[in-house]
Amino acid sequence: MELFEKVSKDIVAAMKAKDKVTLEALRNIKKVFIEAKTAPGANDTLDDAAALKILQKLAKQGHDSADLYTQQNRPDLAEAEMAQVKVIESYLPKAMSAEEIEAAVKEIIAQTGATSIKEMGKVMGVASKQLAGKADGKTISDVVKKLLA
Repeated sequence: MELFEKVSKDIVAAMKAKDKVTLEALRNIKKVFIEAKTAPGANDTLDDAAALKILQKLAKQGHDSADLYTQQNRPDLAEAEMAQVKVIESYLPKAMSAEEIEAAVKEIIAQTGATSIKEMGKVMGVASKQLAGKADGKTISDVVKKLLA
């Protein structure tokens, strides 16, 4: 089942359960999915890879907002934001540990034959595709730099 369809079905379930937090988060996700589907050049389709990128972006934005609310001494808003982030993160694949990321990057470096930091772009291109949704781009970049240095 595609993520778009799963979110749609979960909206109905959240309505029946009268779960306002989950319902609000899922409606926001669906709104962004629909915007992506109807964007110029999208051909009215949204594959799971694009949907995962959207979910990651929404989760990151939620974390950033919660941090900002915490800094501004608004724990009520931070708590509400984090509740929605938890719903969003439930649709993301389990994040890889630092050791798993390093092992995957070592394998990619071996595949590409990269030997110096000058070839970081080649490694990052492959790593970004293979680890999409499982690891943060900045984390991947840091590991690649460390291993090629």
